[in-house]
Amino acid sequence: MWYRKALKTSIIFLYLIIIAGAVVRMTGSGMGCPDWPQCFGYLIPPTEESEIQWKPNHAYEEGQVIIRQESLRIAPSDFTTKDEFNEGNWEIYEKHDYAVFNVWHTWIEYINRVVTAIAGIPMLLMVVLAFSYWNRKSLYIFGSFLVLPLMLFQAWLGKQVVDSNLLPVKITIHMIAALFIVALLLWLWHASQQRENLLTQKKYNSLFSSLILVASLLTLVQIALGTQVRQYVDERVAEVGYDAKSLWLDPATSWFYIHRSFSILVTVLNIYLFWQNRSVRLGHTKLMNWTLVLISLEVITGIAMYYFDFPFGTQPLHLVLASLLFGVQFYILLESFKKREVSIKATL
Repeated sequence: MWYRKALKTSIIFLYLIIIAGAVVRMTGSGMGCPDWPQCFGYLIPPTEESEIQWKPNHAYEEGQVIIRQESLRIAPSDFTTKDEFNEGNWEIYEKHDYAVFNVWHTWIEYINRVVTAIAGIPMLLMVVLAFSYWNRKSLYIFGSFLVLPLMLFQAWLGKQVVDSNLLPVKITIHMIAALFIVALLLWLWHASQQRENLLTQKKYNSLFSSLILVASLLTLVQIALGTQVRQYVDERVAEVGYDAKSLWLDPATSWFYIHRSFSILVTVLNIYLFWQNRSVRLGHTKLMNWTLVLISLEVITGIAMYYFDFPFGTQPLHLVLASLLFGVQFYILLESFKKREVSIKATL
């Protein structure tokens, strides 16, 4: 029981990480902390720009960062400054050239990192509690242990994203890795539900199982394409300004048209799966209802961004909805492939 509670909490926190990451992207706060894992060399980030400017007769610790002549300088060791700036005390931060301080961006990115760190607590507890299945279900222990290196890898990817100054391909990999962890945690949850005999009976249908797998993969592709569209939007914001929202997708990139075309395919496929589940009575009704709700909200937020100039909150909501959609689809997939007492032929 305690294992399942820790596992459930881990899933919730992982989605909180995705939500926090979406807010970071919406606000453009990805470089709010230019270094990692600290923020301007501090465990608790600065609240004023004066805190990261050079000061005479001031003690600096190794790793602390200042902005000097529009570039980042990092202290290679502990030292105390004199009355005048000494270039030899500092090294130029060479991982990127982003040297801007915005207190809101800094604290939004910092909160994102704090949520990620806190998420490690229930995950670590989950690993410890997994030993209650020793000699009964070793896959629980292996799967639970696998979460920890994956979270460390995810943290390392976060560092790579910052060091690369938000390189689009690394952002995409970072997002897909998070969803891979979601899938692992959902698999563990499904297995624990199965062990406790808490799953309701479902019918097996080979066509449905195959198509829900395809639908899950298409959702992953859509999320990856969406990150490319978002990167283009970020570039347009830098060109035309934040207030010129009508120009953010004018002209639209080819990534946008591919992303929109895929959304039609995803919608049609999931409507068919909804009909298939209902007509053959496979038993996935509740989750399939949620699938259609999430897709409908995805379509609405997508239309709002394109035709109504990116209303506030639609960008992070669009990403979070896609992540939830993947989670629901993957859990349906797990249920659909489970061995059933009743097997029926796929019907078209």
